Amino acid sequence: MNDRDILPHASAIGGCAAGIAAAPDIAALVACAAEARKVAAALSNEEAGSALVTRVLSRLNDAIAARVLALLQSRFRLPPTRWCWLGLGSEGRLEQTLTTDQDNGLVFSASDDGEARQLRELFLPFAHAANQALAECGVPLCDGGVMAGNSRWCLSLSEWMDSFTTWVRTPEPEALLNAAIFFDFRPLAGDAGLAGELRRGLSSLTRGNEIFLRMMTVNALAAAPPLGRLRDFVTEAEAGGVIDLKKFGSRIFVDAARILALGAGIAATGTAPRLRRAAAEGVMTTADAEAAVHAFHALQGVRLGVQVGGGFDAGAQGNYVDPDCLNEFDRRVLLEALRQARTLQQRLKTRYHIET
Repeated sequence: MNDRDILPHASAIGGCAAGIAAAPDIAALVACAAEARKVAAALSNEEAGSALVTRVLSRLNDAIAARVLALLQSRFRLPPTRWCWLGLGSEGRLEQTLTTDQDNGLVFSASDDGEARQLRELFLPFAHAANQALAECGVPLCDGGVMAGNSRWCLSLSEWMDSFTTWVRTPEPEALLNAAIFFDFRPLAGDAGLAGELRRGLSSLTRGNEIFLRMMTVNALAAAPPLGRLRDFVTEAEAGGVIDLKKFGSRIFVDAARILALGAGIAATGTAPRLRRAAAEGVMTTADAEAAVHAFHALQGVRLGVQVGGGFDAGAQGNYVDPDCLNEFDRRVLLEALRQARTLQQRLKTRYHIET
C-alpha cells in the first residue's frame, strides 16, 4: 500500500469521509454508507490491492459508527462515566469486505457489580439504537447477537476481564469461539483508554499460556485448506462445487496470526501486522511472514472480486468461488495462497506439538 495506489481515489475517499463527519442525521449517513461501498468497489475494480480496499472500507465504516454514536448521544441520558464502543472481528482487524455484518461491544467504567448493573440499563437503549442505525446504513445486525445492544456484550471493564479470564482458563468450544471474535477488538468511539486497559489485561492472561494457545490451535486446525492430493482443489459438492474463501481461506490466516500474537503479547489486531510482528519477535522468519501476508491479501482480493461482481447484498454468498470459473492466473494465485495457508497451519502444529 502506498501513495501511488491511493492518489487517484484520494478525492473520492476524502469527500466520502467529509460527508460522513458532517452528516446531520441517520438518513444522510445511509447515503454516505452507500457511497463508501461504491468507493471501495471502485478501488477493487482498479486493482488497488485488497489491503488498501479493506482498510479504506473499515476506516469509513469506523467513521460511520462514530457519527452514529455522536448523533444518538443527545437523545439518550448517558451516565457521566467513561465508556468506549468496540469494533470486533473483521472491523477490529481493519479487514472488512463488502459483505459484512455487525460485531461490536461496549465497555464502561464502574466501581462495582451493583453500579455496573445500573449503568448497563442506561447504556443499553443507546447501544440498541446504534445497532439499528448501523443496520439502516447497510451493516446488517449480527445473527449471533454479537452487538453492544445485547446485555451480554455491554459490560464494565471488570466484567469484560472476568469474561476473558473465564474463556482463557476454561477453553471450552464456546469460549474458543468467543475468543476468536472478541479478542480482535479496537476502540471506535469514546474513551480509548478503556480499550487499552482491556488489551493489557488480555495480554497478561494469554502471553505464554501454552495450554490455552494449544486449545485455540486445535480449534483453528478444524478448518483445513480445500486442497486435494489428486486434484488441485476440494470443493463443496453440496454447495455447487464452490470454495468458502472465508471459512477455509482467509480465516486460516486470521486464526493463526491471532494465536501467534496472543502468545507473544503483540497488541496489533490486524492479520498482516500480527504476522510481521511475530517475525520481529523471532516466532517465524521474515520471509515466511511475508509469504503468508501476500497469500492472505491474495485471498482477500479474490473475495472482493466475487463480492463486487455479485453485488453488495450477496451476504455469505460473497465468500464463495467456483475455482473452475477463474481464469488460469487467478486459479494459480488461489492455489498458491491456499498452500501457504496449509504451511502456516503446519507451523502451528509444530509449535504447539499437535499430532494429526
